[in-house]
Amino acid sequence: MISWCTFDLNKKEEELRELTKKSEDPNLWDDRVNAQNILKSINDLREEIDSWKSLSKKIDDAKELAEMGDESFRSELEDEIDYITRELDQKELSTYLSGRYDRGNALLSIHAGAGGTDSQDWAEMLERMYLRWADQNGYKADILDRSVGEEAGIKSVTIAINGKYAYGYLRSEKGVHRLVRLSPFDSNHRRHTSFAQVEILPDMDTDLEEISIPPDEVRIDIFKSSGAGGQNVQKTSTAIRLYHIPTGLIVTCQNERSQLQNRENAFRVLRAKLLEIKRQEQEEALAKIRGDYQKNEWGSQIRSYVQHPYQMVKDHRTEFEMGNVSAVLDGSLNGFIQEFLKTQPAN
Repeated sequence: MISWCTFDLNKKEEELRELTKKSEDPNLWDDRVNAQNILKSINDLREEIDSWKSLSKKIDDAKELAEMGDESFRSELEDEIDYITRELDQKELSTYLSGRYDRGNALLSIHAGAGGTDSQDWAEMLERMYLRWADQNGYKADILDRSVGEEAGIKSVTIAINGKYAYGYLRSEKGVHRLVRLSPFDSNHRRHTSFAQVEILPDMDTDLEEISIPPDEVRIDIFKSSGAGGQNVQKTSTAIRLYHIPTGLIVTCQNERSQLQNRENAFRVLRAKLLEIKRQEQEEALAKIRGDYQKNEWGSQIRSYVQHPYQMVKDHRTEFEMGNVSAVLDGSLNGFIQEFLKTQPAN
C-alpha cells in the first residue's frame, strides 16, 4: 500500500509541475475557460498532494508509537490506526472518482412515479434520506424547487448538494428506486409497490463551461409559489418556470422568496441539463433528461427497499444488500455507493 501511495504521489507531483508551467504562459488568459480550468486543476492537485503527505506523516508517527512498545499509548494508537484505516479506505474510493465532474457539486432531483399517493410519499422519504446522507457526510444541501402532493408526500424536488466529490458519489443513485411496504394510505393495509425516479446532474461553476443560452431560446413564466396553505403561501409572483424551446426542457424553481434568486437557480439547473446533453450523444442524453429512457414501473429499478414481508434493501446492479432498512432510509448509503463505484467506470 505504501509503495503504491508513493508512486501515485510522485505522479501527481509531476502532473502539478506540468500544469504550473502551463499557468506561467503569458498567453494563458487568451482562452479564459482553459485558464480557469488549469488553475482549478492546480488547486485540486495541491490539496490532494497535501492530504496524502499529511496521511503519510500520520502513518510514520503511528509506526514510531507502535515500535515504542509502551502499553500506556495503546488506546491512542488504536484510535490513530482507526483514523488511518478510514482515510485509506476513503482515498482508495476516490481513485474511482476520476471523471471530469466527479469532484464537483451535484443537482439531485426526485420525481414520484407509478403508485399515486404512495409514490409521492415514497418520493418524500427519499428526499429525507438524501438530506440526511448529505448532513452525515458534511455536504451542504439546498432545496431549489419542491412540488407537494395533493394528499401527502411530494411530486418532485430538486436539491443542490454542495461539497467535494458530491457528484462523484451521488451519480451511483441515478435511476428508479422501488419501495415495497404495507401502505399507510390503504384502509385495508395491503401491500403496495411504489416507484420514484432519481436524477443526478453535475452542478459546476458555469464560468468554467461554455454553456450559453440565447435569450430567444428560453420562455420565462412567472407565477405564484404553491405551498401547503396558510402563511406559507406566497402573495406575490416569485416562482419561475423556464421552457427551453430547442430541447423542450422545462425547469421550475419556487423555493426562494426572491424572484431573482429563483430565476438564477432555474438557469443553474437548465445549464446543468444542457451540459448533460453536450457531454453525451444528443439523442440519448435528451431522452435520459426527459425521463422517458427508463419507465418508473416494474423491472426497471436499480434498487429495491422492502419493508414487508421481510426487511431488505438490495441494489440490483451490484447485488449489495442491507437488512436494516431504517438505517438506509436514515442516510446510511455509503455501502451502496462504494460497491457501485468499484464496479463502474468513471463518468
